[in-house]
Amino acid sequence: MSALPLAVSRALPVERARDLAIAGALVLWLVYTRIYWVLQAAHLGGPLCPFYYLTGHPCPFCGGTRSFAYMWRGDLSDAVRMYPLGPALFAGTIAGVGGLVSGAITGRTWTPRLTVAQWRGIGAGAAAVLLISWALKVFVLGN
Repeated sequence: MSALPLAVSRALPVERARDLAIAGALVLWLVYTRIYWVLQAAHLGGPLCPFYYLTGHPCPFCGGTRSFAYMWRGDLSDAVRMYPLGPALFAGTIAGVGGLVSGAITGRTWTPRLTVAQWRGIGAGAAAVLLISWALKVFVLGN
């Protein structure tokens, strides 16, 4: 076993299909956010956030779509105002699509090799970042 937590290995057909499916979903998301303002003007936007619809309170992801849409316009300040993690997620999405597609073309895939404790740490860290982002958005930015 490699000492590195991430390995690049030859992809099995199932892994290659998985990577292409994830890349396809990310590309659809990027296309949707690219044409978001046109869809909104035509009243063809996606459904409301289910969490917001049920509770009346914004969820940790509320504003993410508009944040991506502002990033397509190059408006970093409004993107951060809509969702503080939006610009980082936008860059990560574009990098992720590139990595997944290049891996599918070359027949390689990324394989995480983490212990259970490391996976728990990643989950706890992600939850903390989402909570901090939500608190920043609600209490500091007032959205």
